[in-house]
Amino acid sequence: MSREVIDSYLLRVLHTLITEASVSRTAVLLGQSQPTVSVALRKLRAMTGDPLLVRSGSRMVPTSHALTLVEPAAQALAGIAAVLHPATAFDPATTHRTFRIGSPDYLDVSFLPAVVDAFHTHAPRARIEFQHLMMVDGGYEHGLESGTLDLVIGNWRTPPGHLHLQPLCDDDLVCLLRAQHPIKPGKLCRAVYQEAEHLAVTTHNATGLGTIDVELARNGLSRNVTTTLPYFGMAPYVLMRSNLLFTTTRALAAHYCNLLPLRMEPVPGDPQALKYYQLWHDRTHRSAAAIWLRRLVAEVAKGLAGRDAAQLAQVAAR
Repeated sequence: MSREVIDSYLLRVLHTLITEASVSRTAVLLGQSQPTVSVALRKLRAMTGDPLLVRSGSRMVPTSHALTLVEPAAQALAGIAAVLHPATAFDPATTHRTFRIGSPDYLDVSFLPAVVDAFHTHAPRARIEFQHLMMVDGGYEHGLESGTLDLVIGNWRTPPGHLHLQPLCDDDLVCLLRAQHPIKPGKLCRAVYQEAEHLAVTTHNATGLGTIDVELARNGLSRNVTTTLPYFGMAPYVLMRSNLLFTTTRALAAHYCNLLPLRMEPVPGDPQALKYYQLWHDRTHRSAAAIWLRRLVAEVAKGLAGRDAAQLAQVAAR
């Protein structure tokens, strides 16, 4: 067999010759002259070591070896077409792909369940996997760069500049504590806040101040953290049996105030709201599937804004 490299033109001639079993018909379909196709057939015979088409009475028929080449040739042509003309459309209703999102666990109580609900409503055959940011090998930046993550949701004050970013929503900082805490309602001043014992959740392995402590420091506050937990979902249950204070987001605090004997107090001073956003890498910036996922997450965040306002009103009326 010849070592000559077969190109896309010869592949198309090969596939058409075998399926049409006619040099003249192949010439018409490909817009070539009959002599040009005949030259291509000679090259293909030399390359494959097989006549490919043989005469049977008044017509040509493909050889048995030629018939085995139809499917590989079709697959090769489809692959070339996918490279030269990539699909730009995406149908969530029919896709079977798996989407992976990195997120901190304090989004679990409201945001992530709403994302899951919307996702399966619009993409019933697809899969969605959430990964805790502490569990992503190499960190979330590497996860986005390598493709093991499609999207990351977070609220860092200074997200990496090389990643794409879209703001999702804001959430105030409040203090969560048990309903019968010795600190009376309305009495959490700056001095009391700094003298109290605090509960904190560690969400990353890096050293230095976390997002909440950075904002507290900007507001001239610090907290005496005597207890740390690995997950936000554990914090409310620890608060019920202690006199610890827990500085967290208003949405999370309101959720647990409706479920447990807990209450909220304003954080002293004027801390700025935390900004949530979604991050993605340039490798998926133009992907139709990734664009759909980002749009879905953004729409869920927008829809939750009204629901959270109603929930906060319910807590305030208690």
